[in-house]
Amino acid sequence: MIVRNSLFCFAILILLFAAGCGPRASVPSTAPKVPAEPTAPQVPEVPTFVPVGEGAARGLAKSLSVKPQNLCSWTDLRPGIEASLHYIRSRSQSSVCVDQPGLRLTWGQLRDSVSELASLLVSLDHDPSLLAERFAWYKLEPGTLLTGYYEPWLKASLSPDETFKYPLYGVPDDLQIVDLGSFHPRWAGQKLVYRVEDGQVEPYFDRAAIDGLGALEGTGDEIAWAADPVDVFFLQIQGSGRLDLPDGSFKHILYGGRNGRQYVSIGKVLIEKGYIPKEEMSMQRIRQFLNENPDVAEDILFKNPSYVFFRLADEGPFGSINAILTPRVSVAVDRSMIPLGSVVALKTALMDYDTGKADPFFSLVLAQDTGGAIQGTRMDLFCGAGEEAETLAGHLQEGAEVYMLLSKRVIASLQNRPQ
Repeated sequence: MIVRNSLFCFAILILLFAAGCGPRASVPSTAPKVPAEPTAPQVPEVPTFVPVGEGAARGLAKSLSVKPQNLCSWTDLRPGIEASLHYIRSRSQSSVCVDQPGLRLTWGQLRDSVSELASLLVSLDHDPSLLAERFAWYKLEPGTLLTGYYEPWLKASLSPDETFKYPLYGVPDDLQIVDLGSFHPRWAGQKLVYRVEDGQVEPYFDRAAIDGLGALEGTGDEIAWAADPVDVFFLQIQGSGRLDLPDGSFKHILYGGRNGRQYVSIGKVLIEKGYIPKEEMSMQRIRQFLNENPDVAEDILFKNPSYVFFRLADEGPFGSINAILTPRVSVAVDRSMIPLGSVVALKTALMDYDTGKADPFFSLVLAQDTGGAIQGTRMDLFCGAGEEAETLAGHLQEGAEVYMLLSKRVIASLQNRPQ
C-alpha cells in the first residue's frame, strides 16, 4: 500500500509539473542557420547569432591573444581542446547541440569545426588571421554579462571536533532523481529531484532544513567538516574546491549533486534589503557582511534554498564535461545557448590583481562547465585557485562580446549537400 500511494502521488506530481509545459517544437533540418548580414545595426529582442563580415572577422582574429590567459603559445590550448573534443565525440553526432536564432548545429558539425581549429594551433602563433580565413564568425547579440568563479581553499577535517564542526555532505542516500523525458518527449532534458517520506513524494530538503533544522544529521552522509559555515556556503556557490587538512595534506572536493531547489542570489537579497549598496557588491563584500553580522547571516543564507552536495577526489576541479578546468580558459555556459565543447572568442576586460585596473581580454575560451545561475547568454570564467583568482572572480561583473567560430569548410559541405 505504501508503494502504491507513493506512485500515485508521484504521478500527480508529474501531472502538476507538466501543466505549465508546452509541447516541444519539432526538430528542423540539420543545416546551420546562416542568415543574411544585417544592413544596419540592430538589437535583437532575443539572443541571436549574427554573422560577422569578412573584413571585421580579419580584424578580430588579429586582435586575439593568449597572453591575458597567462599562456605562452596557442598550442597551450591543445589539452583543453582535446578534452572538449573527447566530450563532443561522446555525443550522438547527428543530434542537434544548439538551436538558436542564427545558429543551428549538430554534434558532428561542431566536432568538425573544433577539430579543424585544433589542427591550426601550431600555426596561430605566426598567423592568427587563419581564424578568419578558415572560419565564419557569429556574434552573439546582444552582448552578455561575464562573471567569474574560482577554486576556494578552506580549512577542513575528515573527522569532526570542536574546531571543525560544520558538515560537508555527500549526495544523500534518500535523494532521488527522475528523468522526466522518459515520461514524455516534451520534458526531455528536465529532471525532478525528490525524496519519499511516509509513502509521499516530497521536494528534497532545502538549505534551512539541512543547516538550520539538521535534516541530515545522523544519516552518515557527511564526508568532511569545515571550520567556518561561510566557507561552506561559498564552496557551494563555486561548486568545487580544496580542503586544507590538519596534517598539511589536501583533498579536492568536487560537485556531486544538488537538492533541486531554485538558486537565489544572496547578493541580490543583500541589495534589496539595503545591507550592501549595489555599487559595492562583490564576493568579498558579501563575505565581510556575513562575518560581521552573525545575527542575520543565517537568515540571509537561508534565502537561497539551493544546496550542493560533494564528493572527495585526488584531482580536480572538473567541469561538466568531466575534464579538469583550465584557469582563464574554461568557461561555464548555458548549454542550450552555447553547446558544451565549443570554442568561442570572448572579448571583455579583467582586473589586474597588482594594479586593480581593467586590462583588455580577447581570447579563445572553452565551454567546459555549467552552473545553476548560468542561464541564457551569461558566461562564468574559471579564474583558477588562490587569492588572486578569488579576487578576480569576486569582482568580475563585466560586459562581454561572444563570437562562435564555425568552419567554412563545414558550412560549404552542408550547402552542397543534395536535398
